[in-house]
Amino acid sequence: MTAAPAHPGPGDSPYALTHLDALESEAVHIMREVAGEFERPVLLFSGGKDSVVMLHLALKAFAPAPVPFPLLHVDTGHNFPEVLEYRDRVAATHGLRLHVASVQEFIDVGRLRERPDGTRNPLQTVPLLDAVERHRFDAVFGGGRRDEEKARAKERVFSLRDEFGGWDPRRQRPELWQLYNGRHAPGEHVRVFPLSNFTELDVWQYIAREKIELPSLYYAHERAVFRRDGMWLAPGAWGGPRDGEPVERRLVRYRTVGDMSCTGAVDSGATTAEAVVAEIAASDLTERGATRADDRLSEAAMEDRKREGYF
Repeated sequence: MTAAPAHPGPGDSPYALTHLDALESEAVHIMREVAGEFERPVLLFSGGKDSVVMLHLALKAFAPAPVPFPLLHVDTGHNFPEVLEYRDRVAATHGLRLHVASVQEFIDVGRLRERPDGTRNPLQTVPLLDAVERHRFDAVFGGGRRDEEKARAKERVFSLRDEFGGWDPRRQRPELWQLYNGRHAPGEHVRVFPLSNFTELDVWQYIAREKIELPSLYYAHERAVFRRDGMWLAPGAWGGPRDGEPVERRLVRYRTVGDMSCTGAVDSGATTAEAVVAEIAASDLTERGATRADDRLSEAAMEDRKREGYF
């Protein structure tokens, strides 16, 4: 008689979960917990891969009923056109309410001022907090993952924000046995991160498995770019390129998307999700460190912004 394996693997039982099944189950549980515990949740949706995966999970979590909360996008005014087209199309396809908080509108009325470097990513905090207060959102789903950056690694799944939208690491609550504490005082709200335990590789493996559509710039395509601070940036109305920064056409893709002024492309020939999975598995460069200029401002750049109310 053959002895049973000491540690059964996923293939040994039809009831065993793969690591993607476990991550999906956790995220679905978190979303349902928020829907049952909070009155006015909202899902931050930029059209980036993490927010796309969050929406896919929300559609699964509440099917066949509609998603019970709207979407919110903080538009810098310098977003990639492909991403904005995708955002609007997906919201319309699923019949979802989409709120857009515009950085440009805040600049036009004098509540924000352009930065000398042209980067608008750090300017998103004020429109975000204004939208949260105006719509009285008490829970805000974000696509942050612990593997992205040191400050995000310190954050809980349920992250309490004070009446000014700020984050205090000292007010972090224990989350033993997947028990989440959503209590908050009037004026406070909670940021919720269902993808906390996903890695970039997990996200792409899940996209490949679920056959999730993404904006085209996540896959290799020929694009006009120029070199700045070791990154390939796309020309645009935000102010690039400068003198001495020649534009060339290269085969590139984006690992993350955001404001065009600080989101870099990487040389790549990956045209499918499976090819991206293989590429990421072989890479030793972090997603944000390699492609986001705003995270290079200082060692504590992200944590400083989170304390002020950033995602």
